[in-house]
Amino acid sequence: MARKKSDAKKEDAPKLFYIFYNQERWENWLFRLSEADFEGSEDDEDMPEGFRTLENFSEDIVLAVLKIIKLWQNERISHEDAVKKLDEVSEIVMGPVPEGDLGEIIGSVQIAMMALFASARLFLAGESTDADIKTLVKEGKKIGDDDPEEALRIASEIGSSVIAGAACCGRFVKETDEPTIFDEWLVLIEKMGEAMKSLKKFDEEPGEA
Repeated sequence: MARKKSDAKKEDAPKLFYIFYNQERWENWLFRLSEADFEGSEDDEDMPEGFRTLENFSEDIVLAVLKIIKLWQNERISHEDAVKKLDEVSEIVMGPVPEGDLGEIIGSVQIAMMALFASARLFLAGESTDADIKTLVKEGKKIGDDDPEEALRIASEIGSSVIAGAACCGRFVKETDEPTIFDEWLVLIEKMGEAMKSLKKFDEEPGEA
């Protein structure tokens, strides 16, 4: 009997070792952020080091989560393991924050990451939507901060679609003095789309996930 294509893929795929996002990695980032300069100097026109570090910190979380998705899509890990790894990363990232200014900074990152984890869970659950993204964005912007739970539901539908390959959300992201939480989630989802493009061949070699 001929082997199923999926079975053949599993047998032929090389066994690779991955280091998933862990508590040590998180704490290393917190230390870097605690040492970073968020003020800069009056003579320096570049973005202060702290904000660049914060951006890299956020991107690292996005990549770590989406790599779990890609590993599952490429049949490197089971669906059960993907859900488990996602929960483990979520527990680290969405856990208690340090006190003081750093805690406020991390708290703002956690709010943005709510859309990342909700989108990933929706995608793993096989509940990606066929709804028009433009329509979803319009609904989300209308809600704004009035109903964060509903705004997150809409954002997760958009994010899940982006993980599945849909394009979003550059043309919907506009500079505003008073961005809503939904606007912040759209910015995060745009980063997710960029990250998915960058991960096309990441699992051909062992390394960090």
